[in-house]
Amino acid sequence: MTTPELEIKDLHVTVDGKPILKGVDLVVRKGDVHALMGPNGSGKSTLSYTLMGHPKYEITRGDILVKGESIKGLAPDERARAGLFLAFQYPMTIPGVTVQNFLRAAYNGAKKKDLTPLEFNMVLIEKMKKLGVEPAFARRYVNDGFSGGEKKRLEILQMAVLDPTVAVLDEPDSGLDIDAVRVVADGINTFRGPDKGVLIITHYQRILNYVKPTHVSVFMEGRVVKEGGPELAFLLEERGYDWLKPAA
Repeated sequence: MTTPELEIKDLHVTVDGKPILKGVDLVVRKGDVHALMGPNGSGKSTLSYTLMGHPKYEITRGDILVKGESIKGLAPDERARAGLFLAFQYPMTIPGVTVQNFLRAAYNGAKKKDLTPLEFNMVLIEKMKKLGVEPAFARRYVNDGFSGGEKKRLEILQMAVLDPTVAVLDEPDSGLDIDAVRVVADGINTFRGPDKGVLIITHYQRILNYVKPTHVSVFMEGRVVKEGGPELAFLLEERGYDWLKPAA
């Protein structure tokens, strides 16, 4: 069996000394779209921040492997260069920095290149056309005055530009109306492929109506408590999460 794009092994994480993740095991292989579903407060966002190396989240046990190599000791930019991407639930606003300049800096840093604005513009135009993003979008300031849907669209555009081997999407449907969910889903479907791995972290089933997962895992109280196929997401929509709560 091939080496997974992302492998999380017995991951324990504390925040300010409080245990949040309590032995997470999860695998994302090439071609996978793995949905990690769970209620609010279950530790899903803690997992995403830990994956990208936020210093507030301390790994006390376990490991994170990208393409078979541990990234536990790497800085966030080094994790990005290793092929890992995180789309944030609440992206930052950066007034005065255009989308184009922001994405060029991210691209040059992740790819260890030094493309000029003109050279990068050719890359950006191609990605924007593929995602159906209007050219004027690149001239706007990063998330400044953006709607929720536009913020998510920028995350998807950044993912397309960086072209990681594994993408982690933290609540990509959070706060979006149905039209915006479809736009985000179209972007994910454009990115997914036989050489990519995608981990979608969500507590709603609705985005999975448009992005069909290959695997579904249920996350509760800091660990995976159940795994299955796409049918598990529909079962959760019908029955909620209470029936899966670990016994006291």
